[in-house]
Amino acid sequence: MPNQRFAEGEVVMGRWPGSVLYYEVQVTSYDDVSHLYTVKYKDGTELELKESDIKSHSSFKYRKGQSSSSSPSRRSTSRSRSRSPGRPAKGRRRSSSQSREHKDDKKKTIQETNLALLKPSENNTRRYNGEPESTEKNDTSCVILEKKLKPDLDMERVHEQYSLRPRKEEKKKEEIYSEQKIFEAIKTIEKASSKTKELEFGGRIGTFMLIFFLPATVFYLLLMCKQDDPSLLNFPSALPALESLWEARVFGVFLLWFFLQALFYLLPIGKVVEGLPLSNGKKLQYRINGVYAFILTAAAVGTLLYFQFELHYLYDHFMQFAVSASIFSMALSIYLYIRSLKAPEEELAPGGNSGYFIYDFFTGHELNPRIGSFDLKYFCELRPGLIGWVVINLAMLLAEMKVHNQSMPSLSMILVNSFQLLYVVDALWNEEAILTTMDITHDGFGFMLAFGDLVWVPFVYSLQAFYLVGHPTAISWPVAAAITILNCIGYYVFRSANSQKNNFRRNPADPKLAYLKFIPTATGKGLLVTGWWGFVRHPNYLGDIIMALAWSLPCGFNHILPYFYVIYFICLLVHREARDEHHCKQKYGLAWERYCQRVPYRIFPYIY
Repeated sequence: MPNQRFAEGEVVMGRWPGSVLYYEVQVTSYDDVSHLYTVKYKDGTELELKESDIKSHSSFKYRKGQSSSSSPSRRSTSRSRSRSPGRPAKGRRRSSSQSREHKDDKKKTIQETNLALLKPSENNTRRYNGEPESTEKNDTSCVILEKKLKPDLDMERVHEQYSLRPRKEEKKKEEIYSEQKIFEAIKTIEKASSKTKELEFGGRIGTFMLIFFLPATVFYLLLMCKQDDPSLLNFPSALPALESLWEARVFGVFLLWFFLQALFYLLPIGKVVEGLPLSNGKKLQYRINGVYAFILTAAAVGTLLYFQFELHYLYDHFMQFAVSASIFSMALSIYLYIRSLKAPEEELAPGGNSGYFIYDFFTGHELNPRIGSFDLKYFCELRPGLIGWVVINLAMLLAEMKVHNQSMPSLSMILVNSFQLLYVVDALWNEEAILTTMDITHDGFGFMLAFGDLVWVPFVYSLQAFYLVGHPTAISWPVAAAITILNCIGYYVFRSANSQKNNFRRNPADPKLAYLKFIPTATGKGLLVTGWWGFVRHPNYLGDIIMALAWSLPCGFNHILPYFYVIYFICLLVHREARDEHHCKQKYGLAWERYCQRVPYRIFPYIY
């Protein structure tokens, strides 16, 4: 095991990721496992660097000729010694000396400004995850910039002294040349640092398999629910014929539903808010009208029922609707990837810009694809799938009454519909909060989100209601009351934790939040260590899991299939939690380590 070369607290020169520039940093810690040093730059930025990217001060050679040769006092002394007796009085000499001093100070100011411009932005620092480029030994950032961006200053003095052209013209050309080189260097550094280096979901092979595995999982679950014995290992003896999985009318109904929700989204109702700043500093605008879209949808469905439209048509053609949604999501993903190839670099997703076709296609190459003001990702996140989930549940409730010839739906079906309706209405009511989630701020819009929003959410999340149609389960009122209390507990934890976080993000100085304690970070934000976020690191995930369990309990314990959602939800949230941990460690550095020491449990208190 290699020994630690640089001690904690030692001031050294650290290479800026994605460039050949070295800056003065302070070593804060060393990881014996990964052999990485955590260093802190003067602006508070904390990064992990390899030992090869760190050098001691003694290994650098600084250029001293410029400062010594341009010293105003030495020039004044030299001129005073060579002055002839017939020269004018001291006042003019002093004025000439001050003028030259002013010019030298102006040159130094231009140099310092250029150096400051070349420093990568904080967002690019956070996105950088890759291997560094080759370094140049025995050099500093100042020396590199002088060589790369500006001509040698001594040669410039010679040209300035003997050139026949006006000095103002030479100086103007020098500034234009320097600015062009600076912006070219900035663009090169940002382009290199914006590339996705750390691949998730098993990289290229894993994402390629998921493109086929996810649709297969959906169809498998739906086929199992149709069987008399829906045991997971009781695979259907005969698969349905391919021609039976497709019907043009069903696909037409799905398209009608999708574009109806798009129409509701475009209505000029509801407030318009700004999202979080993008990497280029811009803020996109979003119209918050999800609740209005839900009300209009409810009115449309109520009208269909009034005119005796058979809503259980969804249950009779459920598999065909899933196939239609899958085909549409694949076509949408292909369109999204093709259009992303022409998107500017700053509009690409930090998590989907690897350069690998399959990976970027799956995770999403473009961050916020828009057609005019129509944001495709934001629209699909809440509208067609989430509201469609409620409509599917209602169709299953009506189908249960028809199949079993009941005048009222079963208590189990009522509980499932009520719990999940509350979840959807809450999401739409707090629609603005989704603008701060990783789905919007970090993940691109590709197959993963397109399939998840349009297929996985409406057809897997409604699994309990679909199961109860073919496998009715009777529960007593005391059991129903206990399950309701469990769901209310989960919802309270979920909503109060999210509200606490959102209120603190908007206004940390709010007197109502004075009881909350937090750890300050170098980014200017705080990490809550009291309230729900001092109990576990992700209390909102804990509430999600409790609610998921309450949704499955009305289906009884005869089969594990209704609890697939709970198992999936736990796996999903553990994956998200691990991803959140990685990003928070990069973003907050040592402050996140102190937070983890203060709050040791991630999701489940005293367990995990």
